[in-house]
Amino acid sequence: MYCADCESIDDFFFETTHFWIFVPTLETFSKVAGLCGSMEIHATQQSDHCISCVVERLNIQRFIMSLNGALESKEKENTKVTTASHDQHPTIDDIGRMVTLEVLVNRYQAKWLVESIEKQRYESWFQPIVSAVDGQVFANEGLFRVRDEHGSIVPPALAFKLAEKSDLLFSLDLVARRSAVECAARGKLRTKLFINFNPSSIYDPSYCLRATAAAISDIGLSPSDIVFEVTETHRASDINHLKGILAFYRNAGFQIALDDIGSGWSGLNLLQSLRPDFVKIDMELVRNVHNDSYKQNIVRSLIQIANRSGIEVIAEGVETEDEAQWLKGAKADYLQGYLYGKPAPLETSLTEQEASDIEDKMKPLKNAAAE
Repeated sequence: MYCADCESIDDFFFETTHFWIFVPTLETFSKVAGLCGSMEIHATQQSDHCISCVVERLNIQRFIMSLNGALESKEKENTKVTTASHDQHPTIDDIGRMVTLEVLVNRYQAKWLVESIEKQRYESWFQPIVSAVDGQVFANEGLFRVRDEHGSIVPPALAFKLAEKSDLLFSLDLVARRSAVECAARGKLRTKLFINFNPSSIYDPSYCLRATAAAISDIGLSPSDIVFEVTETHRASDINHLKGILAFYRNAGFQIALDDIGSGWSGLNLLQSLRPDFVKIDMELVRNVHNDSYKQNIVRSLIQIANRSGIEVIAEGVETEDEAQWLKGAKADYLQGYLYGKPAPLETSLTEQEASDIEDKMKPLKNAAAE
């Protein structure tokens, strides 16, 4: 079994696409019907609130963008759309993947992202996390990088934001976790590995995370070497859901980190509720901390609270020796930032057989993302 919500990418657009558009009001119906008429697209009224039309490939972009411009924001939120190939009527499966017009527009704009995932135009780069005591590399954080059709790296924040708006966050987050595991294996990483995940992208841990956990085991990595880092902690609205995710990881032997503590009002509440193994202090607090008494008071308090709870502290975004020296004096456990290394791909020196073995072991996770 697999979780269809987070391990699949629906195809909404075909060479010639049959659109079924369910509108909230007769006024919206008139706008859609009028648009079809102006574009000489044959439309059929299925009911007072449903209109269907068949659009050829060359007209799809114009049709989608015209719909986006013709309807008000609330209309787009309340208009539902599903699609099928031109010679088919929607099936139960098609109805089940119905989305709002707003999501459909974003999905069309994100076609390059879907293509990049399908063609595996992505990789993970790694940034070292060093001990504040002796400067030795303690761990590496896997950071996802995706390229567009021209081979240019798209800013990760932009890619994930677009994925969220397009209902693709589930798939992209799974791909990013898979990429971190595979690239670490190919680079023969010998430190702990921090793997990011967004709790918003996970519905049921027993389904949504099992493929990642299985890949880690199959690739020969030990759970004790893996730290799952919760990103977007400030948006964690369902604390019980998040606890269930972390319990799944802990029961499998992995460790947990919370990202960007100090960046929002909920940070300390999450700290006491989730009891992670590591916390990361937000880089905005780290920047020029040696010159800012206000930041110093906050950072010292965060470190003391974490240490009293048995939680180790990682300071992110360290760029200068002055920042590093102050953080060491404040008893931060680990440091991460450009001072110690920028994110970069790992060099690989695998034999053909080693590369083939890794490919075979990663197939179940790759298949899960493609289904």
